[in-house]
Amino acid sequence: MTSKTTNKFSPEVRTRAVRMVLDHASEHPSRWAAVTSIAAKIGCTPQTLHDWVKKAEVDSGQRAGVPTDAAEKLKALERENRELRQANEILRKASAYFAMAELDRRSKPIRLYQIHRTPG
Repeated sequence: MTSKTTNKFSPEVRTRAVRMVLDHASEHPSRWAAVTSIAAKIGCTPQTLHDWVKKAEVDSGQRAGVPTDAAEKLKALERENRELRQANEILRKASAYFAMAELDRRSKPIRLYQIHRTPG
């Protein structure tokens, strides 16, 4: 499955931008001011850069939240779980179908002319 958004910025640019925010935050009156200044320099929106910074803080353990690798693993497990549930549902329906066909076959009496019938 592909992402719904395109990644305009490479991981290296993101990492560098986050590092710049963290390194130069003390030079600005607030972190948001640092984010806004650096976002303008790299050509992204301040909110995007702010999200990158928050994500980096979560991944490094400086901020509460689910790290990226754990979130990706959880997403993959949820996808696998969904696929297995679908497969089980298909198997359950197929099993019921064939069980009904077997019961139907057993309930019909076999007539002698059906067994010894010759073609043509």
